[in-house]
Amino acid sequence: MSTEKLGFIGLGNMGHPMAKNLEKAGFSLSVYNRTVEKTEDFKEKSTVYQNISDLVKNSDIIFTMLTNDNAVKAVYQEILTQNISRKLFIDMSTISPEATKEISSAVKVKEAGFIDAPVAGSTKPAAEGTLIIMIGGEEKDFQRAEPYLQKLGKNSKHLGENGKGIAAKLSVNYFISTIYQGLAETILLSDKLGIERKDMLDIINESASGSGATKVKTPLLTEDQYDPAFALDLMLKDILLAKNAGADFPLSKTLIETYQAAHDAGFGKDDVIGIINYLKK
Repeated sequence: MSTEKLGFIGLGNMGHPMAKNLEKAGFSLSVYNRTVEKTEDFKEKSTVYQNISDLVKNSDIIFTMLTNDNAVKAVYQEILTQNISRKLFIDMSTISPEATKEISSAVKVKEAGFIDAPVAGSTKPAAEGTLIIMIGGEEKDFQRAEPYLQKLGKNSKHLGENGKGIAAKLSVNYFISTIYQGLAETILLSDKLGIERKDMLDIINESASGSGATKVKTPLLTEDQYDPAFALDLMLKDILLAKNAGADFPLSKTLIETYQAAHDAGFGKDDVIGIINYLKK
């Protein structure tokens, strides 16, 4: 068992089960979350800190899993006021390539390591430790992180320098956004034609058109309940990040228009496949 002390900042829908997997693996773990209630079930086996500075000071490897550029920048601004020499930071958030490169450079100036390690997968794979993790950063930092990443995902793929992990994440989420809009439109068509949703989804999932993405959303569509595993607003954020990173394609405009309109209509906090409720209006 490693003697390195781990810290985890950000216990949202994804961060909480991910940190729990590190705790279950028996690593020395400290956690911090702005909303203190989400730290309650870590108090028995891990250390809960009331501020970021103390967590960083008492950790060797620090994971961050936050919502957007602003949240990540705010946390790292606080981190960068400290002596962080020889520590390793693993940012698993989905943010812009520009923000990733800016933060990684600032961390390295202070003689610490940094990898961007966003994930493919939502809350169920996060809980099961079966995420796909996309890595950007130096090989030595990846090797140091790998024993811990193995408890969070089934595959960690090192893609090159800082920013490459984020580049892969934006690309895969762009693809998934097309799958979910296409799936929602297909189900609405089959509804109109009198096909039971369960039957249509069975056909999709057992045919060449099925995938992990369609299967994971099948229960939500059949039950017509859209509690968020991955919120529509987060997908909209990622599509806009992809656009800013160079996604200028025929589908790009349609995707942005649809997801933005769904947000504007009040569906942003629903699961991403809840876009079906906007499309049927």
